[in-house]
Amino acid sequence: MNAVVDTARRQAQEYAGEEDRPLGSYLGTLGVYALTTATMALLGRRLRDRPPAIGLADLALMTVTTHKASRVIAKDPVTSPLRAPFTRYSGTAGPSELSEEVRGKGVRHAVGELITCPFCTAQWVATAYAAGLVFAPQATRLAGATMTAVAGSDWLQLGYARLQRAAEG
Repeated sequence: MNAVVDTARRQAQEYAGEEDRPLGSYLGTLGVYALTTATMALLGRRLRDRPPAIGLADLALMTVTTHKASRVIAKDPVTSPLRAPFTRYSGTAGPSELSEEVRGKGVRHAVGELITCPFCTAQWVATAYAAGLVFAPQATRLAGATMTAVAGSDWLQLGYARLQRAAEG
């Protein structure tokens, strides 16, 4: 067993070089994701005769919802208290979005990277949405429709602001 641990530590050192890369913590988050996904799949299989069919309409709703929910989690000022234990405010990143630096080491750093990256968070959001379609499809679709409407509204707000600037200039 010590040989496995020594090999893993050596590989982590060779990978990271002088940088602080929390590979063990990343492995832990991957483990949590895999365990959660497997548990949802097993529960879904036990509680349902068959998995729900995901048609194009559900896929479109899931796609827009995943995009918007991931950005809300990772960038929205209102969700910054959830990120605060893992990040440091460093300014704004665009309309109604924050820029934050990840802080800490180990698990704290790994979680900080996960929750400040909308691309990283998207996988977790999409998985939760898929589980929602299995366990509570109507509520999940309602939440998805709400987030999709918010995403559409965002684009309209940005377009409106651009038109206002064009009219002034």
